[in-house]
Amino acid sequence: MDTPITIRGRRITSSDITFIRSTIEKHWDRGRTFISKELCRLWNWRQSNGMLKDMACRELLLCLERGGLVELPPRKNGRKDGPRRTRAIQVPLHSKKPIRDSLSVLLPIEIKMVRGTKWEPLYKSLVHVYHYLGYCQTVGEHLKYIAFHKNRPLACIGWGAAAWKVAPRDRFIGWSYADRDRNIHLIAQNTRFLILPWVQVPYLASHILGRMARILPQDWQRVYNHTIVLLETFVDTERFRGTCYKAANWIQVGFTKGRGKWDTHNQSSIPVKAVFLYSLVKNFREVLTHHD
Repeated sequence: MDTPITIRGRRITSSDITFIRSTIEKHWDRGRTFISKELCRLWNWRQSNGMLKDMACRELLLCLERGGLVELPPRKNGRKDGPRRTRAIQVPLHSKKPIRDSLSVLLPIEIKMVRGTKWEPLYKSLVHVYHYLGYCQTVGEHLKYIAFHKNRPLACIGWGAAAWKVAPRDRFIGWSYADRDRNIHLIAQNTRFLILPWVQVPYLASHILGRMARILPQDWQRVYNHTIVLLETFVDTERFRGTCYKAANWIQVGFTKGRGKWDTHNQSSIPVKAVFLYSLVKNFREVLTHHD
């Protein structure tokens, strides 16, 4: 490999490939999970909260394998490569009685962070059944929320790590490749936003987005020990118009090129989507282009 590549924010050189190959060979019989964790330990590759970046490392290894740069041992569970779908999800019993009140009648709405709580299975099941993309386990930093009115769920909101390369977003920020490598963890992506189909409340979606802009930075700091300064999302304009994001003062900055994150041949493979951004601090550009 003549030119270094960057995967999941880590720069990989020819010497790194040699090191990775030797680590794989040394621990071949112990499986992929052990190898990814061992690499994280050897590199001291950790999240801001001290946890190993195990899922990011697994993704890195898969990218290298797809590129023919390494060979990984067979999967012990026999799972094939592809989207990280969950096993069969049991949907708890829940009321589908229509909610058509005005927003003022429903206030105050409680927004709970449900990752790692008793409410997380409800989040997974609702997104699995009612969101057009279904539920996928998120790799890397992520948080999950449910909006409730008197213990009845109204909406599910999922957040994860930012997309690695998005041309209109990167132009809007004005950062260099090096800036992006250093600071992309300061952006969070709205990966799922589901207003449950029996909930028909005008302005609810934009209200929730506005509340999330105040709640999310504090939770991200508490869980991952670092701040976030910008939010992003991608709207399939064949299905939606992004009205709630516009109403919540998100800015549309362009469109994606229709490539999945595994695309290596510059060929469109997924729908083109509108790119929306929301700044959490006034000096977000200064923060995202900061050099230590």
